Amino acid sequence: MPSFRIEGGHPVNGEVTPSGNKNAALPLMTSCLMTDEPVTLHNVPDIGDVDTMRSLLESLGVEQEPLGRGSLRLRSHAAVPGRLDPELCRRIRASILLAGPMLSRFGGIDLPPPGGDVIGRRRVDTHLLALENLGAEVGYNEREFHMRAPGRLRGGKILLDEASVTATENAIMAAVRAAGTSVIRNAASEPHVQELCHFLNGLGAKIRNIGSNTLEIEGVEQLHGGEYTIGPDYLEVVSFIAAASVTGGSVRIRQAAPQHLDMIRLVFNRLGVDWVEKDADILVAARPPLEIQSDLGGFVPEITVMPWPAFPTDLVSIAIVVASQAKGSVLFHDWMYPSRMFFVDKLVSMGARIILCDPHRCIVEGPTQLIGEHLDSPDIRAGMALVLAALAAKGTSTIRNVGQIERGYERIDEKLRQLGAHIERVDDSAADDAAD
Repeated sequence: MPSFRIEGGHPVNGEVTPSGNKNAALPLMTSCLMTDEPVTLHNVPDIGDVDTMRSLLESLGVEQEPLGRGSLRLRSHAAVPGRLDPELCRRIRASILLAGPMLSRFGGIDLPPPGGDVIGRRRVDTHLLALENLGAEVGYNEREFHMRAPGRLRGGKILLDEASVTATENAIMAAVRAAGTSVIRNAASEPHVQELCHFLNGLGAKIRNIGSNTLEIEGVEQLHGGEYTIGPDYLEVVSFIAAASVTGGSVRIRQAAPQHLDMIRLVFNRLGVDWVEKDADILVAARPPLEIQSDLGGFVPEITVMPWPAFPTDLVSIAIVVASQAKGSVLFHDWMYPSRMFFVDKLVSMGARIILCDPHRCIVEGPTQLIGEHLDSPDIRAGMALVLAALAAKGTSTIRNVGQIERGYERIDEKLRQLGAHIERVDDSAADDAAD
């Protein structure tokens, strides 16, 4: 697997356009199973997770036609329930998003356990309870889930026991073609959940209260085909904001959908980071050294993740790197995943002053001069955080296992090079030579 070799200390400057939202693309791709008419998606990111989802859909008989860069036509008129490759399902968490569409259209699915990032236990109970409320029967053995919907799914009242994004999406897709009306409470409301709702409504679904935590869905007999352009990945947008901030650079991010970043901006303001909105673009200007804003009375501030529209868990790793370059102290608390914080030992090896209090909390004191190091990317978000740390570091860093990063970031090394970053892609043998 290739690695990134990064020479730090060079400001990133220029203009960049983020790719489409991975977390929108994946459920939109699975929802093509709910209609036998063609569905065309634009701004689909060319990343590892999308490739895996395409393979899963292909195994179910979904026809796929690339229409140029970022555009894909999907048609499931010949799709049939089939046995899914357990290895493909283990590669991505989003494989579980096949459950709702397959139950809705075909009345059943045998689904191997989903995989994804290793950031702690990621329960699927919320999905199963939601689907059972719509009339699905669920069994499980050590190898797969057996889901059946005798007759058509029935509308129902669903109270999710956690505001899970993928469980909300599964419930939405199952309820759209269920008989009767469904109400989903404690629903997730992230931008990609909203995109799924708008897309399905464009295919003939009847979803109301989009963007709230209570969705009302009137079931329909069938959906027709359609076309949709996926919005920008706000996680990638924030990654470029962070890259400019830790390197002292100036970046214009085109078509960044700043309307989704209000809470993220509040949190990054506390780390000394800000930007200017110009229409759909974001401008990050070179600023004085970063400084953490203390709580009233000089107390150490705490940044805690919460469901949308609060600060998302997927940005904690990046925020920690930004904090390591800011003057002051801050406590980060991610109660959602017990292994999210375990990557900070890699930052400590680079010279960061971070105290890991427990699996969910760490204290960051900055600023510190990071030093180049040879590291392995543990997951998508931590991997991107290590890239940012390497950009800010003195000397050269090698980041291995970049396939993890490229599951969620399209051509990230090319985009950073266009901004002036000294980053190159090398094969494993060259990376090993550099580490010796």
